[in-house]
Amino acid sequence: TYRYLIDNQLLQEQHYSTKSKSFADYGLHTDSVALKRPPPPPSNPNQNPYEQRPTPDMIRVVFGSPEMRFVDTTFGYVNLFPFLLQIIEPQNPILGTLLTKLRDPELLWTKYGLRSLAKTSPLYMKRNTEHDPPYWRAQIWININYLALKSLHYYVHQSSPFSEQAKEIYTELRNNIVTNIIKQYKLTGYIWEQYNDQTGKGSGCYPFTGWSALFVMIMSEKY
Repeated sequence: TYRYLIDNQLLQEQHYSTKSKSFADYGLHTDSVALKRPPPPPSNPNQNPYEQRPTPDMIRVVFGSPEMRFVDTTFGYVNLFPFLLQIIEPQNPILGTLLTKLRDPELLWTKYGLRSLAKTSPLYMKRNTEHDPPYWRAQIWININYLALKSLHYYVHQSSPFSEQAKEIYTELRNNIVTNIIKQYKLTGYIWEQYNDQTGKGSGCYPFTGWSALFVMIMSEKY
């Protein structure tokens, strides 16, 4: 299984989209979906006319049939896993492409860390359901940022034409994450589950010294 997973040629054949120049899942997919509220049920003639009728929950509506394709109209953490797990060979040109995407402010890059979903994604900051606000659809998560820094640190020390590019991104990303978490801790007294990609403010559960505490490892560069 290990040999299968690290075969870069096979990985590219199965999961690299030349259209988006990124790794992606492949399967039945469509972006033509939205949350819509269905019409209320027919009125009951026996119902009290002054009684408030229940409002139906919003439902997922599909406007275009799914088709077999790469899920490559978006970019987020999920597209980075060959990089995050250091599967990509240091000399592979795709590494340079991914590093460039990593540093793009329109995709994942922010002053506070890597956001989980690109600003250009159709699902950026969209609700999962009517009662479930956006989750992993923009927020900055420290566990994945830790993996990104770990991988950047790895590629910095490899014989690679992209080692200098990795070093620049590593230095800036590490500084952004540590600076913001310390700032938010001083402001609120808490370590947070996640951080806002626009403001850096802590959000989600708190106190959250689970994977967010990895920033201590980031500070000490223990990967």
